[in-house]
Amino acid sequence: MAQQNPILYSFRRCPYAMRDRMSIVRMEYEVEHREVILRDRPEHMMEISPKGTVPILLLQDGTVIEESLEIMQHVLSWRLSETETHWVSRNDDEFKFHLDRYKYPNRYDDIDEIEQRTAASKYLLDLDTLLGQDEEISINLNDALFPFVRQFANHDRVWFDAQDWSNVHSWLADNLESESFKACMKKHKQWVETINK
Repeated sequence: MAQQNPILYSFRRCPYAMRDRMSIVRMEYEVEHREVILRDRPEHMMEISPKGTVPILLLQDGTVIEESLEIMQHVLSWRLSETETHWVSRNDDEFKFHLDRYKYPNRYDDIDEIEQRTAASKYLLDLDTLLGQDEEISINLNDALFPFVRQFANHDRVWFDAQDWSNVHSWLADNLESESFKACMKKHKQWVETINK
């Protein structure tokens, strides 16, 4: 039987998967959602994408898109501007590097959690300046960055809320209250493969 809709392998708390679900919800892009438990990855998912990370989008023609930004670009028909490319690059490389080491210091050797938080904060200070400018950032860029800032904020919310980033705080609150975020965070049961005999 032909595949009816693109298949999205996702994990609810993953910020990369979250950014794609935000776009999918906003564009009303029809997918078959398959929720993955990362310690119990489906065989089919590993067949189409051996690296075993989410999100993965399998199109009807068999094309596999394995990178979250590329999935966003496909869903949104999004061609990033120079400014958008700059901020996504800073988010996915610089900020995510320090975020991982701030949140999971035990996974790395000789890591000082506070040093990593301070390094990540340089990005957030610059983002606060960007958000304070008259020209609003695009909704596509918003969806690409927000899940990672949310993850950072949630690690130590008391400390985060005490920082002098009024624009970031307002922006984060608006995203958390948005209907697209609430829809993209809808809970799904773990998808389990069925064997046709």
